Amino acid sequence: MKKLIQLEELLLFVLGFFLFLKLELSWWWFFALLLTPDIGMFGYIFGNKVGAWTYNLFHHRGIAVICYVMGSFLWENQWLALAGIILFSHAAMDRMLGYGLKYESGFHDTHLGTVGKRKN
Repeated sequence: MKKLIQLEELLLFVLGFFLFLKLELSWWWFFALLLTPDIGMFGYIFGNKVGAWTYNLFHHRGIAVICYVMGSFLWENQWLALAGIILFSHAAMDRMLGYGLKYESGFHDTHLGTVGKRKN
C-alpha cells in the first residue's frame, strides 16, 4: 500500500508541475519555490499546537486548490495560482516522502504515521 500511495503522490506532483508550465513563468521558478511552504514549520517555535496548526495550513491540499482556482479562474491572478500550485506540489512531495499533516502531539506524529526519530 505504501508504494501505491507514493506513486499516487508522484503523479499529483507531476500534475502540479504540468499546471505550473501553463503559467507564464520560467520553469526554474517551480523548483526555486518548492520548499517555501515549509515556512509553516516556524510555528513550532511557539509549541506543538501552534506548530501543527501552521504546518497543516501550509500543507493542506484544500487550501492549495482554492488558491489555484481563485487565481486561475475567478481573479485571473497568476501569483495566486502559482501559490496554489506550489502548495499542492509541495504537499504531494512531502506525502510521497512519508511526511503527512501533523498532530498536536509533536512534529513526528503525522496522519501517515510517525516519521524520524523522537527526542526522549
